[in-house]
Amino acid sequence: MSITQSTLNGICPYFTMFPLEFPLRILKQYASKSEWVMDPFSGRGTTTYAARLLGLPSIGVDSSPVAVALTEAKLANVTPSVIISCANRILRETSSSDIPSGEFWSLGYHPLVLDSLCRMRRELIRNCQSDARKALRAVILGALHGPMAKTKPAYFSNQCTRTYAPKPRYAVRFWQEHHMNPPFVDVLHVIRTRAERYYSDQPRARGFVIEGDSRDIRVFQRLEQIRVKWIVTSPPYYGMRTYIPDQWLRNWFLGGPSDVDYSNNNQLDHGSPESFARQLHSVWENTASISSPDARMVIRFGGIADRNIDPVYILKQSFKDSSWILRTIKPAGSADCGRRQAIHFAIRQAAAQNEHDAWAVLRS
Repeated sequence: MSITQSTLNGICPYFTMFPLEFPLRILKQYASKSEWVMDPFSGRGTTTYAARLLGLPSIGVDSSPVAVALTEAKLANVTPSVIISCANRILRETSSSDIPSGEFWSLGYHPLVLDSLCRMRRELIRNCQSDARKALRAVILGALHGPMAKTKPAYFSNQCTRTYAPKPRYAVRFWQEHHMNPPFVDVLHVIRTRAERYYSDQPRARGFVIEGDSRDIRVFQRLEQIRVKWIVTSPPYYGMRTYIPDQWLRNWFLGGPSDVDYSNNNQLDHGSPESFARQLHSVWENTASISSPDARMVIRFGGIADRNIDPVYILKQSFKDSSWILRTIKPAGSADCGRRQAIHFAIRQAAAQNEHDAWAVLRS
């Protein structure tokens, strides 16, 4: 694996993302070329991408449209030149429409930049079936907001965090207090630079992504012809419920509302540790329905500091009376160590607890 190849995993960040080395090390050491890999909480598609680098077929499942879009991009077989041509054609042939209004949008984006983004958004919502369009969509999502550069712009927005989208009221106040105006950005230049960075020299991918709730057995019934050997995943930590609000700008680009959606539709219920564990239990049972008899499940799990609950307790409860036998649970360090958190605007204070890696096998 070259350094150029591994860059694709960083096409768009997530607030809670485990490192590529985690699934890559496991699959490289134990998996064989023909064995299917699955992540029922695919997030930004790190497990799927690790499988791609090793020539393994993979399946990703997630209920978040942002997560699905990013995972699909990790499976796109396309070259930078095709992505750039696709972007040029969309801007040339698509008229502007549905441009959001308000202080956030007028201060967040130069009007010409916002017009281009809205044209891209309109067309990619209408049709995002080809690998070129899926890759282009992820390139834009990764550049949709971020810090202003001193040289050539790398992001489309006024000063923003890179990982999660700032909330409108806070962002407007920040921009006004610091007298910051949105820069004009050459949209095609940013797309070209990122396409060449992320999609040069990529190995061919095999697999697919499903937008769905892993607690729903119907998602897995669509996969009844496949037998999965490896499930490598990191479920949401108990108390972590802000995936869509944190990604609201990217969710907007995918067709969501132009303001923050605080609902928790299709997310795990965090009402109590026991309820949370029962929902994880249903996901483990669903994965067992499509797993080969010798399947292995590897889970990285932790917690956040404002929930005074031992994550190991939740993990053990989730495997109670399940189709899986929990073999080992070992400490994996803290998620705060080496995390790529944004340094602009306020940094969040909800530090992560120590994480653990758990290995499980199917009952015979």
